[in-house]
Amino acid sequence: MEIAPETSSAIPPVMTSLESPKDERPAVRANGTVNPSLSPMIKSLITRGSVLPSSQPNGRPLSLSEENVCVLVGVDGCASGSLSESAPPETSLVDRPHKLAERSKHFLHLESAFVMNFLLFLTLLAFTACQAAAKTHEFYFKTQWTTANPDGVFERKIISFNGSWPLPTLEVNRGDRVKLHLINGLDVSTSLHFHGLFQQDSPHMDGPVAVTQCPIPPGETFVYDFVVDQAGTYWYHSHSGSQYSDGLRGLFIVRDKKAESNYSFDEQITLSLSDWYHDSSDVLINKQLSLYNPTGAEPIPQNSLFNDTKNVTWTVEPETTYLLRIANVGIMTSQFLFFEDHDVQIVEVDGVFVEPATASMLYLAVGQRMSVLLTTKSSAKRNFAIVHALDTAMLDVVPDDLQIVSVNQLAYNTALPPAKLKEEWLDIDSYEPFDDFQLRPFDKMPLLPDPDHQIEVVLHMENLGDGVNYAFFNNHTYVAPKVPTLLTALTAPQELAVNSKIYGSNTNSFVLSYGEVVELVVNNEDDNKHPFHLHGHDFQVIVRSDEYDDPHHFDPDSQTEYPEVPVRRDTMMVNGNGNMVLRFQATNPGVWFFHCHLDFHLEQGLALTLIEAPVELQEKYETLELPEDFLHICDASHVPTKGNAAANKKDWLDLHGENVQPDPLPEGF
Repeated sequence: MEIAPETSSAIPPVMTSLESPKDERPAVRANGTVNPSLSPMIKSLITRGSVLPSSQPNGRPLSLSEENVCVLVGVDGCASGSLSESAPPETSLVDRPHKLAERSKHFLHLESAFVMNFLLFLTLLAFTACQAAAKTHEFYFKTQWTTANPDGVFERKIISFNGSWPLPTLEVNRGDRVKLHLINGLDVSTSLHFHGLFQQDSPHMDGPVAVTQCPIPPGETFVYDFVVDQAGTYWYHSHSGSQYSDGLRGLFIVRDKKAESNYSFDEQITLSLSDWYHDSSDVLINKQLSLYNPTGAEPIPQNSLFNDTKNVTWTVEPETTYLLRIANVGIMTSQFLFFEDHDVQIVEVDGVFVEPATASMLYLAVGQRMSVLLTTKSSAKRNFAIVHALDTAMLDVVPDDLQIVSVNQLAYNTALPPAKLKEEWLDIDSYEPFDDFQLRPFDKMPLLPDPDHQIEVVLHMENLGDGVNYAFFNNHTYVAPKVPTLLTALTAPQELAVNSKIYGSNTNSFVLSYGEVVELVVNNEDDNKHPFHLHGHDFQVIVRSDEYDDPHHFDPDSQTEYPEVPVRRDTMMVNGNGNMVLRFQATNPGVWFFHCHLDFHLEQGLALTLIEAPVELQEKYETLELPEDFLHICDASHVPTKGNAAANKKDWLDLHGENVQPDPLPEGF
């Protein structure tokens, strides 16, 4: 299989990394003492036993070797290979049960106290083996301005990694650790968000500026360091202003053999869709947030891209099943996607594996991902089209020179003529994509119970006194606080951390208690569709209304039933003048952004903040220290790290001096 663009050879490569060596340090020395070089956590686990064996029953010393633990306890998922000197050689994984039984005979002759402690130690070794089986991927990326012409029409400045663009696709395995050194070589601040990753136990690595971190100033370096405990298709992008429209985005793939064993495929490929603008992000935002744009009309893209280029040829083999990982990494426009005369099986959405569902056409809003299986024909006498089209319903105007429908090649034989655009494909209104509301998660997670905490928001657009058109939740447009909200949550007195007032008048903050079922109701009073993304969670989508001419708020009394097993996503579209209802459980302490992923609307303030389990969050950070570079970039940016939204550390309920929205228009204006 080969994918080749005609206008550019720059397809995002799968990025390899520097991997940490396996830990072979003995846990217990021959004299029975704990190895002092082990981490405090490991040492504390070991020393909980009253007697620690320094050897196996056969007299060989014990070590933290991953293979040794595989032999002793048969840990699933351990890598095969040569064993360390501390364990006898083993020729086959099949022999493990027999060898384990032989060792058990020895164990039965030991005194009960020794057995208990030895089993405790084996548990420790099993835990360590799981840690050792994971890898650390270390990346060094310097953001730099360069120029590119991905649509073949206009060369513009874009943001590269180490001078190269498109940015690489990063691929890791579930359980791996990522250490990404982001060196800011730009003349503006930046940050990075790993879209769809929950950042469990690492909420300070989530990335949105003023929410969970300070901006990374020019010339500074920040290390994104976290463990990936999910699987599926994700992406990374700047979360500083509208910067990712300048090209600072790429795919992030997390493999999981166990999850992928639920279906079979021969080869994996990544595909990205995006709209494309010839102007830079600062120009676009200045146009959007302007006195001279009172209706808030969004800028219209000049083109669309397929794998960051145009006119792609994908050469396939017959009777082959491909796993296609697809993401819409644009900033404004949803896209339709279909493969001429080829159905696909949807098997994953937004990191949630689903019961396979057959689809002839897909629809991806900005920020959404899908994995699908495509099986090629046994033979073909012609080539076929890969068609993607902009959803023109999301555009205020459609310029005559905008290419709405684009054709790429699904090529069985490149010696044959390429597929041509068909007239009927130009009728976007006739498109009938698969309805993702009908998908059912593979894990069959049932509908969450009635909510403990319901948040209902009303979305509308309106002009304020400066003449600019803003976006609102419950009459408040999001304005960034002076102190990143996560730092307010961490530094506030515990009795005040649960008070939403300290987080600011314009951050749209809601405090959640640990473990409660949260229901988020979004009532859209705007004619446009909006894809909403939740950081730190996926959510059950239990209601999504149709599109209406006039606003229709959610009415629970008229809702007769909910799906027994709702689809889960982290990004979902609410229709124009419609509503949707989302549910999740608050089990991930942190500060999580919920916002429209149409980047122009986020810049207009269409966001809210969830302060999840702040008491448990503070307790977590009693042992989890913030990295030095985390605080350093705040100092370098002159951003305070303590206090309420106004940076007041003395009176936490005094918000005098906070950042707020402009005054309203004069009455009657």
